[in-house]
Order: sequence, then C-alpha cells, then structure tokens
Amino acid sequence: MEALAQSLLTYLDKDKVQMVSRAYVCAKAAHEGQFRRSGEPYIIHPLAVAKILASLHMDHQTLMAALLHDVIEDTPTTKEDLAKEFGSAVAELVDGVSKLTQIEFKTKAEAQASNFQKMALAMAKDIRVILVKLADRLHNMRTLGPLHAEKRRRIATETLDIYAPIANRLGINSIRIELEDLGFAALYPMRSKYIAKAVKKLRGNHNEIIEDIHARLEERLAERGLKGQIVGREKHLNSIYKKMKFQHKSFHEIMDVYAFRIIADSEDDCYRILGAAHSLYKPLPFRFKDYIAVPKVNGYQSLHTTLFGLHVNIEIQIRTQEMEEFANFGIAAHWEYKDESNVTLAGQVRIDRWLRGLNEMRERANDSMEFIEHVKIDLFPDEIYVFTPKGRIKELPAGATPIDFAYSIHTDIGNACVACRVNKQLSSLSEPLQSGQTVEIVTAPGAKPSSAWLNIVSTGKAKSSIRHFLKQQQEAESLELGRTLLERSLAGLSSSWEDISDRQIEKVLGHNQSDSLDSLLRNIGLGLRMPYIIARQLLSDSNMVIDENDNYEPEDQDVMIKGTEGMTLSFANCCYPIPGDPIIGMPDDKKGLVIHSEGCKKALSLTLSKAHMHLSWVKDITDEFTVELRVELERQRGIIAELAAAITRAEGNLESIGVDEQNAKMSVVSVVLHVQGRRHLARVIKRIRALKAVIRLNRVID
Repeated sequence: MEALAQSLLTYLDKDKVQMVSRAYVCAKAAHEGQFRRSGEPYIIHPLAVAKILASLHMDHQTLMAALLHDVIEDTPTTKEDLAKEFGSAVAELVDGVSKLTQIEFKTKAEAQASNFQKMALAMAKDIRVILVKLADRLHNMRTLGPLHAEKRRRIATETLDIYAPIANRLGINSIRIELEDLGFAALYPMRSKYIAKAVKKLRGNHNEIIEDIHARLEERLAERGLKGQIVGREKHLNSIYKKMKFQHKSFHEIMDVYAFRIIADSEDDCYRILGAAHSLYKPLPFRFKDYIAVPKVNGYQSLHTTLFGLHVNIEIQIRTQEMEEFANFGIAAHWEYKDESNVTLAGQVRIDRWLRGLNEMRERANDSMEFIEHVKIDLFPDEIYVFTPKGRIKELPAGATPIDFAYSIHTDIGNACVACRVNKQLSSLSEPLQSGQTVEIVTAPGAKPSSAWLNIVSTGKAKSSIRHFLKQQQEAESLELGRTLLERSLAGLSSSWEDISDRQIEKVLGHNQSDSLDSLLRNIGLGLRMPYIIARQLLSDSNMVIDENDNYEPEDQDVMIKGTEGMTLSFANCCYPIPGDPIIGMPDDKKGLVIHSEGCKKALSLTLSKAHMHLSWVKDITDEFTVELRVELERQRGIIAELAAAITRAEGNLESIGVDEQNAKMSVVSVVLHVQGRRHLARVIKRIRALKAVIRLNRVID
C-alpha cells in the first residue's frame, strides 16, 4: 500500500490519499483469511486493481471502490456499511462493480448476456464502474495461470468478446492491447508463443533499418525547424495474428512494415510534420487518414500515413501529447482535471452519447441476448463519416444505410423515414453509405418502419428501435383483434360486456394466468387463447373448466376482414384467399389469426383438431392479394413471354413464373401474381385462356 500511496501523491492531495488508505485497511480486514487460487492473500487482487487505475490517474473515489469492489459479495460487509463509512458515491460504485448474484440461466451465453446487461445499466449511471471492472478483468487475465484450462478459455473468450472491445470503445488503448494479447495467449498458447519468438528474432535484424529511418526523420524535422519526439511502435501479438488470419498476410509481410509515432507540440505542427515526412518518403495512395479533423467514434485523434522508403513500407502516426494521452487512456485521460475543474472533454461527450444509446437499447431489448447482440454490433465498428445537411458529422459503422443515419439523429426520425437524398440526389434507403456523403432524410406523418429493415440496418440502435416499434405495433394490433374476436363471440352467445361483472372478469383472468384484461385480449389476438372459450368462461358463474377441444363456435356475427389488419393477421400461402372467397380463421400462436379459403385441404384437416371461426370480407377492398395459378401449355417458342404479357395486359401484378414439369409436348407452369379480388382474377384468367397454347388452367388451393 505504501508504494500505491506514494504514486497517488503525485496527483492527489494528502486528504484524498488518506481516504484511499482507509479503504485499503477496511478491505484488508474484510478479506482477512481469504486466499486466491494461487495461494496469495486475497487483498493482493483489489490492491493490484487500484494500482492499474492509479496508473490512469483516476480519482480517489474510484480507487476506493477498486480496493473495496469484492467486499459486498465475498464478506459480511453490506452496501449500507460502506455508505456509512465512505459515503454513498463509493458505496454505489462498489455495488455497481460487485460480482453479480448468480441466477439460474438456460445457457452460459444467457448468463453472460444478463450480467453484461446489468453492467451496462451500472455504466450508464457512472462510467467509473466499467473502468474498475476493466482493471479488475486485466488483473484477473494477468493471473489466469492457476485456473484449469476450460475456465481460462472461457474467461479469455469473454475478455476478447466484451471487455477488450469496451476498452477500445472508451479509447483506453493501453488496457485494450494488454487484454487482447493476454486473451490471445490464453486461447492460443502455442500460436502466441511462436509469434512472440519470431518477433523477438526479427527485432534484432531490423535494428539497422529502424535506426536509419529514425535518423532521417529527425534530420528532416530539424531542417524545417520542427520539434517532434520520434518513437518506434511495437506490433502486438494479437494484432499480428488477426492480420495473418483475416487479411491472409504472411508473418514477414506484416513485420516488414516499420511503425513510428511522432509526438508534436501542437495540432498545427502535426500537419507540418506530415508534410516533412511526405517530402522525405513517397506516401502510398489511399493510405492517409486524418483523425484529427474527424476523430474516431471513441474520440481518438491522430494523423496516419504510410510511406515507401528504403525498399520497405513505413507507417507513421502523428499526434500531440494530449492526443497521445487520450489514445492510451481514453476516457480516463485527464480525469483529475475533469474532476477538479469540471472540464468536458470531447471524448467524454462521445462516450456519454454512446452510454445514452446503450441504456436506450437496454430498455427496448426483449431479453438480454437481444441486447448483447445489438451492443456487439456497436463494439466492432469500422467507422464511416457522413454529414447532415447542416454540416454536422455523424459517425456510423461501415455498411450503415440511410435508415441507420435516420435513427442516429432521433428514433422518431427513423420511424417516420420514407426516403432519402444522398448528395442531394434521391437514393435507396438500403444503399450503404460512403464516407464524405451528405445525407438528408425525408419523413412522412404516419409512416412506419418495416420488419424488412432489420435485414438492412447495421447499427444496434436502429435494430433495437425497429424491433421495439414492431413489438408495440404487434401488441396494439393483437389487442384490437382480440377485443373484436371476443366481442363477436359474446354477441354469438347473445351477450355483451354489460352482462359481465368485474368479479367474473378477475376470476377469468386468474384462471388464464393473465395480469390484466388487455393481456388476455392480446393473447386472444395472437391465437394463444380461443375467444369463444373465454366468452363462455366470462358468462359462467362457477365452472371454469371448459374443454379446449370443444369446437363449438357461434355461426353468426362473422368477423369482417379488410385485408389490411397488420401483423397479427396473415393470409395462408397454401391457398392464397382473396376477396370473394369463403374464408375461415385459424388461430396460430406465432402468426395470430391465419386466414384460409374454406376449400383449402390444409385448413379442412386442421378444423378437425383445432378451433376455427368463420370470417367474411368487407365490401370494396382495393388491396392486392396473392393468387397462384397452374397453367398447362403446349410447348412453343416464346410461350412463357406470351403468358407474362397476357397477365400484364389484364393489369395483374406478376410475382413469379416457374416451370413445374414438362415433356416434349407440354409444360406445366406455376404462376404467382397479385390481383384485387375475384373479378380482377376472372379478367386475368380470361386473358390467359385466350392464348391458343393453353390446354388447362386452374387456381391452386391446397
């Protein structure tokens, strides 16, 4: 602890260092008698976590939380005890970082996802929670040795999947690189060992070239009167391995690139040094990136360029000292300045925006697995930068579409999006955006997102927002449909809501394990409950046991179908019912109410074992409906084209044509098209029959 206290005195005053020392004394007493798997006293771990955070110059409350982060779970000490002793802020941090109580989960993946979801909530409340968690994970990764192989692999996989990307997202490069290399070594010990050995061997061979490039750069900067600290950059094992695996590069291809970093006095000098470097060696086309003018999504700033000289490639990063500190420590950089003077860093603003989006996704996700799916998308971005019409820069992951852009502005803009202009030209909503484009979103009142968008968008926020809207829409539609079906069943039993007491409704809700009447109605609309059975339960004073296989259903009061009911009502693709066909409804627990033609063979077989209801169409429907026709034709050159032309002349909207079978004389063709009812279909059939090659034609109703 003495060594930690000495390092803290370099940036904290004595009073705060004493508070940290008090937390250490408390933690040591609480963990007395506890040991790690290695046999060391347990206090070694929280002390090491605090030292990692001290190297980032974190504030005293974070260091106290680091020392105390395991006492709530592993000792009798409570959150209230900590709040009384060290204040509520420290207690809340410790509570946020404490290992989560184990819950029964179906899979380890689900357990990990749920834990991460809770961690995200704690992060949103106080970002310092994740900084302690990252330091905790880093020390655990450094001391994986005593654990058995399976547990080492599990922890390493979790580190590479979750913690290293979070460190990267927060811009904490120093922790991210070590987590990645330790994770790689734990997962692939032999590969890590061989690459490390090869790097060490090559390093000696490259010394002369490195010194030569270093001297030339120094000389060129001196000629131009520019100050800059030139340092070599080490290539990290995990980075080398990933380039070999995913970019299919050989080890020597990667290692023959010499990397340098130049630390300048000012932003202006960065650009001057860039010019000096380009005058010394030729820059490679398309390998220059200006992250100073347009910072990365995590706030990282630097100039990147790749040069060709001395028959080798030279990678150079140029940045100021402040940018260097932010690159290494990310959100933790200058924490003490932020703490003391309340200065808001540019990177902090970006992180806060990400955390707000994270919390929004957490609230909208149906479950923890869906949430972690959305977050992983945002943790692995190859950024593109596009502009709003007013010139604001928006960072998006590579492959993002105008729909992603719309949701990045505001959820309501995304939900109401109908079109877009890219560089002032109308463009497709599904077309991936490119860096530098200006994007304008066109909205319309009453517009709604489509479920097809889920296959188009790239960002976690867009996916979670669309799913949330569709879920709400389905709930509203199922509620309305459920109410309609139940009222129709009550009317068929010569009754209505007025005949049912509140006590009887409560009784029925309890019997069906529903929290509310709306919940029960939604289940009816989704096909999870039979409306006529619920109706009979509501009208029954005592007996709730009604046979679910009883197919009784009133004959009158048919539900009217308009064809636009939405997500909880669908048309069967085995018989393709259209307006004018006699139809029945088959409740389905996944699709809601599925409409079949009465003559459909599948529907007839289902009615023997499942409940169903008779439906009817409203008049004057103008929607398009799908129909399948089976046409037998004499084989002639160009007959398929003639068939398609006949359908088009009858104003049928052709979806597909396929040849089911054929021989030397005849072809059997399957045609799927859209019509506006039976009259329209009759016109289409008349046009097809007019073709001389048509032998037989019939509508497919399986």
